[in-house]
Amino acid sequence: MVSNTKIKSKKDIQASLKRLAYQVYESNFEENELIIVGIQMAGNQLAALLIEELRAISPLTLMHVTLTLDKKNPRNSIQCTTPSSSFENQSIVIVDDVLNTGSTLIYAVNYFLQFPVKQIKTAVMVNRNHKKFPVKADFKGISLSTSTNEHVTVVLEGDESGIYLS
Repeated sequence: MVSNTKIKSKKDIQASLKRLAYQVYESNFEENELIIVGIQMAGNQLAALLIEELRAISPLTLMHVTLTLDKKNPRNSIQCTTPSSSFENQSIVIVDDVLNTGSTLIYAVNYFLQFPVKQIKTAVMVNRNHKKFPVKADFKGISLSTSTNEHVTVVLEGDESGIYLS
């Protein structure tokens, strides 16, 4: 049986979220509107929490968009909850829970490159530094050096909220 080691608590995640919100706002303080794109599942939960923090500290108009893609095979169709016309000349922050190889984020970024957006930034709770693709996290909660056979899980709801290594 694989054991899970809790490496960050709910309180740690909340502090990281607050810090992420300030970083995102500082990078976009001249904007009127910001589109926060959550990659389904945990990335989308993280995006919703990030939006709550941003609303508490900034006057930005925030749009929450959900992007659904197959993380095992991201070349499959990508679905978005918002019409593409909403992205024109907008600043976008793509949010996911963990940046591992970079595959998920690069396919998400690629999806938005087909539209005339103003800028695209990325935010993750955990940056694992095992990238196989040329993508980086502009905003990150923590950087974590792990082996490639270890698994990182971010739990954002309930009493078990935390970051786990298994």
